[in-house]
Amino acid sequence: MANRPAPALGLREGDLERLTRIVRSSSVPAGLAQRSRIVLLAAEGVANEAICERVGVARNTVLAWRRRYAERGLAGLADEPRSGRPRRIDHRGIVSTTLRPPPKKYGVTHWSSRLLGTHLGIGNKTVATAWREYGVQPWRAETFKFSTDPELVAKVSDVVGLYLAPPENAIVLCIDEKSQIQALDRTAPVLPMQPHACEKRTADYVRHGTTTLFAAWRSPPGR
Repeated sequence: MANRPAPALGLREGDLERLTRIVRSSSVPAGLAQRSRIVLLAAEGVANEAICERVGVARNTVLAWRRRYAERGLAGLADEPRSGRPRRIDHRGIVSTTLRPPPKKYGVTHWSSRLLGTHLGIGNKTVATAWREYGVQPWRAETFKFSTDPELVAKVSDVVGLYLAPPENAIVLCIDEKSQIQALDRTAPVLPMQPHACEKRTADYVRHGTTTLFAAWRSPPGR
């Protein structure tokens, strides 16, 4: 005789909304979100075996969280206090992994806190804390340039020296230009910022040619 499906799990008042928020949240621990999803599926009357397949856990896990919720409600889904010393997460290990390229299976070139957290089995907030502690910012990139001029130091010294100590009664001007500035105009008026809405611009634009910006700076007398 086939096993009959377990009856739908009864939810306590207000827990449907709370569990739904937990499942949809991107900031709660992954374990709590998984347990909440198990309870929601059980409340919908989904069979235990089907819950196992959807969530990717063993049947005993589903039974355990059904029982915990039935006995203690949402409090039963929290992690039990662990015996012994609290677990310490080595931030140096997190940063060390961050400095290495992600595995090719992820199809990305830089880590995000959420991806690295999933990869290491920790929360993305822990990853973000480690990044702040060590000043690591994987989402940023800057440019650099090497000069091949063997007289670079001498030339820079001459220019800086002229600014710092110009000849007597001389006027020192620094002039630079920024060329090829595109003169663009949007195809529709910009929508101004509103409460709960940022400024919006059309993605397409009209070209009005290019222009060049010149700037000059005069060294203050006596410097």
